[in-house]
Amino acid sequence: MINRFVCAVLLPLMLSACVTDPAPHEQLRLTEQALSQAAALGLSAEQSPALHLAEDKLASAQAAMQDEDYKQARVYAEQAELDARLAEAQYLNAKSVQQLAELNNAINRLRKQLGAMQ
Repeated sequence: MINRFVCAVLLPLMLSACVTDPAPHEQLRLTEQALSQAAALGLSAEQSPALHLAEDKLASAQAAMQDEDYKQARVYAEQAELDARLAEAQYLNAKSVQQLAELNNAINRLRKQLGAMQ
């Protein structure tokens, strides 16, 4: 009775340990898409350390794919996607800060003009 119970519990665990990770093709596609979106904004690896890191990690993911180390390829690809999205967010944030400063300058000019009219 105990032997059957032990076999019933351990057999699925042993079988799952033998299963290999599937190739992360979808994750690589998402990573490449994130890098393309950053490039579409005009962002380059020379401008952004995060984007440079993303490109390096994508290259590592592709190398791991060649070695059929799919688990490591997935990790690198996920990290690369997040780094690319971080670079995009940093770029958009900097643009927003710049636009806010321009709006504040325009508001101050209008206030001065209105003050001069009174």
